[in-house]
Amino acid sequence: MKAVRVEEFGEPEVLRYEDAERPEPSMGEVLVEVRSVGVNYADTMRRRNQYVIRQELPFVPGAEIAGVVTELGEGVEGVSVGDRVVSLVGEGAYAEYALASSQALIPIPDELDFDTAAAIPLQGLTAYHVLKTSGQLKEGESVLVHAAAGGVGTLAVQMAKIMGASPVIATASSQKKLDLAKDLGADVLIDYTEEDWPEKVREATDGAGADVILEMVGGDFIEKNLRCMNAWGRMVVFGAASGERGEISPMELLRKNHSIIGFFLPQVMSRPDLFVPSLQEMLGWISSGEVRLTLGASYKLQDAEQAHSDLEGRRTTGKIVLNP
Repeated sequence: MKAVRVEEFGEPEVLRYEDAERPEPSMGEVLVEVRSVGVNYADTMRRRNQYVIRQELPFVPGAEIAGVVTELGEGVEGVSVGDRVVSLVGEGAYAEYALASSQALIPIPDELDFDTAAAIPLQGLTAYHVLKTSGQLKEGESVLVHAAAGGVGTLAVQMAKIMGASPVIATASSQKKLDLAKDLGADVLIDYTEEDWPEKVREATDGAGADVILEMVGGDFIEKNLRCMNAWGRMVVFGAASGERGEISPMELLRKNHSIIGFFLPQVMSRPDLFVPSLQEMLGWISSGEVRLTLGASYKLQDAEQAHSDLEGRRTTGKIVLNP
């Protein structure tokens, strides 16, 4: 089979499209013929070895696959060869075939194609839980969604509206991206490339600041978010797309009872009581049309380098995928 391998950490050019041995499923695993691979910021962080957990070399990146089950390992029940499934895997998604735990397979509804299915698990579950579980969003509270035209952002804007947030404030780096956020239901649009964006957030909330802030940019955004967060506000940190970690003194949190909360999706995946009902609710929203999946560009597997370059260069909107 063909796969994209990383043998040294670095820029997108370290992604090598090459021949690889097709894996064989072990106990409790299935082999999936991959039709679509979700591309995420976490993949770029792993490529640089800047992810939350240390990355060992060499490795095949990618955690999100949609495809067809082609082989069953021992002990697998309730799954058949030919099933259309989507799944999260530890790594190994950037390939023509990938292994997945039979317990982590999600059947793809007939009305969804593979690219659409690949857009759901990682970013959908992230958007849901940064708002509801970590952010503890309550009806009537204001939400600030950064990178609102991205994969998580487009879903978070819509889910925040469903959960009763008001206003939903969206930031993005261009008018085209802001227009997309508006089309998805955002109440307030702000260009975060302008230095005064924190003041605009305060203006949009009558001077109070946002109650829940979804933070995945890093760098000086941490400090700027605190400048426009309401008393008792919660900032949920789930990434650092800029590659800069940012710094803050804990004493800065005292005056307005601010909270900074970390979010790491694998912790949700280890909790069926969180994972299963949230996925069911989210699939219901998608099936009913309440949540619209925003698919951006699709790339061939051999063009993974370009996909990473475009993602990091902020040249994409919505979810981007690779097609083996």
